[in-house]
Amino acid sequence: MYEVNRSVAIIKPRQPFLDWLQNLPGSLDGQLQLDQLRADCNALLIPAADDYDSAEDFVRLHYRTLFGAELADWCDDDAFWPEFTPALFTEWFDVEIHSVLTDLVDNPLEREPFIPLDLDHN
Repeated sequence: MYEVNRSVAIIKPRQPFLDWLQNLPGSLDGQLQLDQLRADCNALLIPAADDYDSAEDFVRLHYRTLFGAELADWCDDDAFWPEFTPALFTEWFDVEIHSVLTDLVDNPLEREPFIPLDLDHN
């Protein structure tokens, strides 16, 4: 067992996010429920946090990238995306912070290259 020098932020959709999903063209027609969306959420490794506030500050600082990533998972046409604001991010998502991450696997971690979203391409 190894403690990893990261904390975890879990981004959990709220009802306004589901409402947005259901209003997209080719909507889900009620096929998806909020509890289903919240059951398997994106978990993000963030810098190790000594306390909840510092971890939350990191997430808030990066809300724009996180917001775009959450929406892009469902709709890659940003013409259907709302304008990103910190208040809207908080309205659409709960953030759950876990300060300790322990690796129970002996195999080394494998990383794939990440291509960040270009949210300023306009």
